[in-house]
Amino acid sequence: MQRIDKFLWFARFFKSRTLAASVVTDGRVRINGARCEKASAIVRAGDVLTFPAGSLVRVIKVLRGGERRGPASEAQTLYEDMTPPREIGPEKVVAPAKRERGTGRPTKKERRATDALTGDD
Repeated sequence: MQRIDKFLWFARFFKSRTLAASVVTDGRVRINGARCEKASAIVRAGDVLTFPAGSLVRVIKVLRGGERRGPASEAQTLYEDMTPPREIGPEKVVAPAKRERGTGRPTKKERRATDALTGDD
């Protein structure tokens, strides 16, 4: 048995306990499908947590409570990741923007050439 904010911090889902607590109090964490709004809510082994982490929604099953915020290898033993694999199709991959040479901002060399023509120093 452990507080949910402490568990999320021990399991290294959030960088600080304060950040974990704010996600919980905003109502963005669910314990076994029920919305949780108190950072003091207790999680037990077997509970399923659903919460946003970055750009995806994480689904984890609590295996045991933590005793300290140790290394990542130790944190991964606290839970089982049940997050469905992300499907990245070719339509979701965004290529970097391309522009034709000479369009957009001038380069440093082009600015110097313009300054030389106009007589600016």
